[in-house]
Amino acid sequence: MTGLVLKLGPKERVLVNGAVVENGDRRSRLSILTPNANILRLKDAIHPDAATTPVRRVCYAVQLVLSGDSNAADTRLSLMRRIEELSQVFLDSESRTWLTRATEALLEDHHYQCLKALRMLLPREKQLLARGAA
Repeated sequence: MTGLVLKLGPKERVLVNGAVVENGDRRSRLSILTPNANILRLKDAIHPDAATTPVRRVCYAVQLVLSGDSNAADTRLSLMRRIEELSQVFLDSESRTWLTRATEALLEDHHYQCLKALRMLLPREKQLLARGAA
């Protein structure tokens, strides 16, 4: 079996192609077999007011594609530029790996994987911002 496998906790919600799906009272596993389905775990969603840092803003922009609020083709170039801007700041090899994965996923229209890779930069961004504030 191929595709995306989601492991959901009790009452966890996920957005699948614009429809909110809520899990029941027990943990469960969902296999998403449709290629390029737009998936967003609502617990991972960034509220617009929380998109206050460069990485969070890019994550939020990808999230809008997953929710159906932005068109993937219309935003691809903008997202590519924003990821390139992040690569000017995140110079360590681990961050570069995540940025490469995000770029590759974006080029293949795998927005969930792009978002997943970008979210891996959030702890590093937090460190950099804390260091800059000191």
